[in-house]
Amino acid sequence: MAIKERDEENAVQENIREPLMRSGGEGSGHGSSKEDPWMVYLSTFVAVCGSYEFGCCVGYSSPTQSAITADLSLSVSEYSVFGSILTFGAMIGAITIGPITDLIGRKWALRVSCAFCVVGWLAIYFAEGAWALDIGRLATGYGMGAFSYVVPVFISEIAPKNLRGRLTALNQLMIVSGVSVSFVIGLVVSWRALALIGLIPCAVTLFGLFFIPESPRWLAKTGRHQDFEVALQRLRGKDADVSLEAEEIQDYIATLDSLPKAKLLDLFQRRYLPSVLISIGLMVCQQLGGINGVCFYVSDIFEQAGFSSTIGTITYAILQVVVTGIGASIMDKAGRKPLILTSASGLVLGCVLTAIAFFLTAEELALSVAPILAVTGILIFIGSFSIGMGAVPWIIMSEIFPINIKGQAGSLATLVNWFGAWLCSYTFNFLMSWSTYGTFILYAAINALAILFVILFVPETKGKTLEQIQVAINRERNEEK
Repeated sequence: MAIKERDEENAVQENIREPLMRSGGEGSGHGSSKEDPWMVYLSTFVAVCGSYEFGCCVGYSSPTQSAITADLSLSVSEYSVFGSILTFGAMIGAITIGPITDLIGRKWALRVSCAFCVVGWLAIYFAEGAWALDIGRLATGYGMGAFSYVVPVFISEIAPKNLRGRLTALNQLMIVSGVSVSFVIGLVVSWRALALIGLIPCAVTLFGLFFIPESPRWLAKTGRHQDFEVALQRLRGKDADVSLEAEEIQDYIATLDSLPKAKLLDLFQRRYLPSVLISIGLMVCQQLGGINGVCFYVSDIFEQAGFSSTIGTITYAILQVVVTGIGASIMDKAGRKPLILTSASGLVLGCVLTAIAFFLTAEELALSVAPILAVTGILIFIGSFSIGMGAVPWIIMSEIFPINIKGQAGSLATLVNWFGAWLCSYTFNFLMSWSTYGTFILYAAINALAILFVILFVPETKGKTLEQIQVAINRERNEEK
């Protein structure tokens, strides 16, 4: 069996290498001066409205807690269920959306995601008790988990290689924008009005989907070759020469079609294992480094450190949006790997500074310096996460899987991400009760391990087509043998 599998892998390598290498140069048609990317930009805008909706779902519970609790007479435990059930909905969305996306296409998967969010927001708006609230929150969680997979995959499949990084990074920028805007708007409108406002990004996405093409790679994979050529031409511009890019995609799809249809257990075969481990490893590094604990309880952290929670939280929200935008703008110039290494290094520094601040507070030493160190550490942590660790794992996840296993593998990686998010947020208060400075020392150690993982295992995908990335991963694995 091992010999047979190796023969199949060698066949894949031989079949795809020639067209990929032939079309990989600057004059191959991928960077043609006649290309007009306006349809790519429009399609990306429609898709990232789903990312903004993701942020609206996350940001809803914080500014509405006191009003919902008072209006519906909810206990603390009932509101806690309402807040946390979002993550469980996202896990369900992560498990199911990959196969759905492969079956009905990227555009219809976006419609499904929107539908769940619409139902969820309406249930919350009309809620008169805890059950309706929870059902609505679970539905918006499902839509949020689905968006977290579909949006980066769709963008990575429609974008030319020279724009793919920065366009996919807009996913993270729109998420943090949605969180920040929902927090601010939630301070001045009622919780029911804020639920209705959450419908707006869904409406924009559903309307915009009528005007943009489906993913050409998905159309090719499903055998709709005429639609594939039309979609690719629309995305690259009517005067662009797409023949070589189309040939490259079709050659790769034809090779994949010669292999058995992938099942979940197939992800752990030798040919797919490097991509799966890289993606899951990055998701673990992203979530267990402490980001959700810091985000969910940032006000409490500032208060424990003796700093104004209002000023700190507003600064945090602005910094998050600005730095994420900077990261998105330089993604395709700096490269994925340098950005994530810089990000992880900053996370270590931020954790160390925050740990020192809490240690000084616990030992009642240099009490005038501790708040400044804590704020500096948290802001460095947030800024560092926003410039790389927030967006890059999702970008790489959308790039490194072959299209025949992208649905199954993407669902697995997204599920790991959401489970890590729940684990981090659930354990944060327990860790802080154990030791405030010990908590951030632990996070610093995890982020240091993330640096080592990225150096050893994560490939650079900047400037490569999705098909060329597969060739590079396969070549590295074969050289290791």
